[in-house]
Amino acid sequence: MNKAILIGRLTRDPELRTTTSGISSTSFTVAVSRTYTNQNGERETDFINCVAWRKQAENIAKYCKKGSQVAVEGRIQTRSYDAQDGTKRYVTEVLADNVTFLGAKGTSGDFQTNTNNEIENNFEPSQDIETTDVSEDPFKDFGNEVALSDDDLPF
Repeated sequence: MNKAILIGRLTRDPELRTTTSGISSTSFTVAVSRTYTNQNGERETDFINCVAWRKQAENIAKYCKKGSQVAVEGRIQTRSYDAQDGTKRYVTEVLADNVTFLGAKGTSGDFQTNTNNEIENNFEPSQDIETTDVSEDPFKDFGNEVALSDDDLPF
């Protein structure tokens, strides 16, 4: 079985191309943080090349940009080609069957890659985001306190 599932952020704007027969394709790279930290306590990031075709490619190019968070479902594909200098080049990429756009529209912010290959978020929140004042108890009108023991918990 060959199945890949990635969640990460685009490292650059997607590149939309059209074949000579009129089929759309787009290439994009997803930055995926590893779940563990290295010896220095830093979390490393992998940069994974992806390709999508047809309507999926058009949607990615239209709605995603650098910093957009996406979930990619597909399969790993390897291929080779002869470069202009005559050398044989090998490519490994994820052929995206399904790409889900994560996060709210327009909240990708301004992301940049730092020297540790991590994505930095320079996103400034919008001024029209509704917030809640936490200086007073939000549960004050819910009645009396309920006492629970550890035996009442299902775990």
